[in-house]
Amino acid sequence: MPDITPYLGKLIGFRRDLHAHPELKFEETRTSDQVAAWLQALGLPLHRGLGGTGVVATLRGTGADADDPARAIGLRADMDALPVQEINEFAHASANPGRMHACGHDGHTTMLLGGATLLARQPDFNGTVHFIFQPGEEGGAGARKMMEDGLFERFPMRAMFALHNWPALPAGQMGVRVGPIMASANRFEIRIRGQGGHAAQPHTTVDPIPVACAIVGQLQTLVSRGVDPLDSAVLTVGKIASGTVENIIPNEAFIYGTCRTLGTATQAQLVEGIRRIACHVAQAHRASAEVIIKPGYPTTVNHPREARFMARVMADMVGAGNTHADVLPAMTAEDFGFMLEQVPGAYGFIGNGPGGKPGVNLHSASYDFNDDILGLGASFWDRLARAWFEGQDPGSKEVHS
Repeated sequence: MPDITPYLGKLIGFRRDLHAHPELKFEETRTSDQVAAWLQALGLPLHRGLGGTGVVATLRGTGADADDPARAIGLRADMDALPVQEINEFAHASANPGRMHACGHDGHTTMLLGGATLLARQPDFNGTVHFIFQPGEEGGAGARKMMEDGLFERFPMRAMFALHNWPALPAGQMGVRVGPIMASANRFEIRIRGQGGHAAQPHTTVDPIPVACAIVGQLQTLVSRGVDPLDSAVLTVGKIASGTVENIIPNEAFIYGTCRTLGTATQAQLVEGIRRIACHVAQAHRASAEVIIKPGYPTTVNHPREARFMARVMADMVGAGNTHADVLPAMTAEDFGFMLEQVPGAYGFIGNGPGGKPGVNLHSASYDFNDDILGLGASFWDRLARAWFEGQDPGSKEVHS
C-alpha cells in the first residue's frame, strides 16, 4: 500500500487553504476549482457541474475487469461551509466574514483527495473508483441534486462510502454501524393567528403569544410521553417570533423547529402530533394555527454488507480496540442518506478529538479540523478501495445506476 507521508505537507496546506476560504452551499466555486486542479494534476478525467458545483473524478485500475461497472465504487466527500462567524485566531482562520468550515468538510475533501492521490500513484487494482465531491450538504440536499443531475446514470457503481469526522471520538479511533447512523430531519413552522389590540385591553384581543408558549410546552410531550423510551427522537423549537413593541398585542406568532428520528414511522408520528397539538391548543384559546412541514433529509441507513466491510477495514487500519463496529447513532442529519436509498453503502466516523480526548463540537465557532488525522483518512480510502477490489466484498455484484 502506498505511503501517505510524502504528501502530508501538501494535504495540510490544502486543507488550511480551504478553511481560510470557506464557501456556502452551492457557492463552492473556488473550492471546486481547487479540487479539480488537484485531480487534473493526478491525470484523472473530470466531470463538473453535477449539483451545480459538484466534481466527479474517475480512476480505473489496471486490472482486466476494471471497466466492468459491477466493479465500480463511489467515495464521497462534502465541500460546503456554514454561515458561522469564526472566533479562532490562528493563521488559517476564515477570511470570509460570516462563513466558516465549522463541520470539517474542508478535512473531508482533503482526505478524499489524499486517497485519490494514493490510488492514482499505484492503480494496480481490478476496478473503478469514482471520487465524488459534493456541494450543498448543509441544508441544500446537494446529494439529491447531484442524483437529479444523473450522478448514478453517468457513473454506475456497485457501492459507495463516506466518512465524517467525529469530535466525540479521539483521533485514532473510527466507528460505523449497521442500520441507522444519522437521523432524518424535518423542519416545521407553526403560524398562530389571533386578534391584536392594545396591551392594556387584553380582554378585547386573542393574544397569540401565550398560545405559542402553550403550544411549545405541549410539543415537548410528543417525545417524553409519545415515543417509546427505547426509540430515538428529538423535537426542538429553535425560534419564536411575534410582535413589534411592548404595548401592542400582535395578530400573529410564529414557531420554528425541527424534529428528528431514526425511523420513518416515528417521524410520521411526530409530524401528526405537531399538527394535532398546534391546532387543538390554538382552538382552545380561540386562535387558529397552520402547520407547515418542510421535509429535510432521510435517515442515513447503512447497508449491512457494506457497513461490516467498512468496519473490517477500520479494524485493519486502527486496530479492533479502536474500532467501534456498533457506534451509537447520532441525531444529526446527513444528505448521504439520499444516496444510500439508491445505492448500497456505508457512512462512518473518523475520530477528530486531539490528545486522546473529545474535540470541539461540530458547528461551533471555535471548531477546527484536526490535521493529524488527514493521513489516516487518506490511507483509509486507499485501503478500503483496494480491499474491495481484492474480493473482500462478500456480496453480490449487482450494479446500481
